[in-house]
Amino acid sequence: MRIGLIAGSGQFPIIFSKAAKSKGFAVYAAAYLNETDPALKEHVEAIEWMHIGQLKQLIMFFKKNNISKAVMIGAIKKTKMFSDVRPDIKAITLLAKMRHTHDNRILCGFAEVLEKEGINIEASTFLLPDILAQKGCWTKRKPTRSEKADIRLGWNLAKEIGRLDIGQCVVVGGGSVLAVEAIDGTDATIKRGGKLARGIAVVVKVCKPNQDIRFDVPAVGAQTIKIMHEAGAGALTIEAGKAIVFDRQEMIDIANKHGISIVALDNADSI
Repeated sequence: MRIGLIAGSGQFPIIFSKAAKSKGFAVYAAAYLNETDPALKEHVEAIEWMHIGQLKQLIMFFKKNNISKAVMIGAIKKTKMFSDVRPDIKAITLLAKMRHTHDNRILCGFAEVLEKEGINIEASTFLLPDILAQKGCWTKRKPTRSEKADIRLGWNLAKEIGRLDIGQCVVVGGGSVLAVEAIDGTDATIKRGGKLARGIAVVVKVCKPNQDIRFDVPAVGAQTIKIMHEAGAGALTIEAGKAIVFDRQEMIDIANKHGISIVALDNADSI
């Protein structure tokens, strides 16, 4: 069995490739220069490097290797869309048809182009169901009463910015919105919010209401908790069954060490 991998940054492409190999898949990776971890080449059958926007090259690589099924995994720094992208004619044609270039629209349009070429896009978690967040409080410390109020506020606001396809994460403190995720990403959002919070920040990261689970699923890991500690944020809330979790035990260990609470919820009312 063969599967294509459109690989962004972070550890997820390598985690996926290891899981795919263990289940009998040969992985053919389309990797992005200055984004994808070079170590990925040790875990795949073949790899081809390209710049963001070289859509025709990606399609030709998959067709050459008889790939009819692929996944889109890993982050692409959105700020690079303005500095490190080299769109070919196929990508320019795709962008020209769009009224805006919000995340969901670009990714769905990208997937549609591949599917017209006979390359179906699968959910990024279809080989790794255990990587999704399990419901409950994971840490020794549970959220305080005031943090619970901020979580409920943050959840509703995060769903709203998700509905508008702006981002997935907000930082709330003392009943006020301190930071909203935009093109700079979650880590930068936590840092911005932490500067204003004075030690009372709550971070909420959820799926967009119309999230296409094939890509751009919210993800957290040990690095998220480290940044929260540096920023002075005391609680993290994610969406159970929908958020991807890396280094779960390391996350919990770091959080317990610094008195940070981690909870995974079905909805805002379940806190």
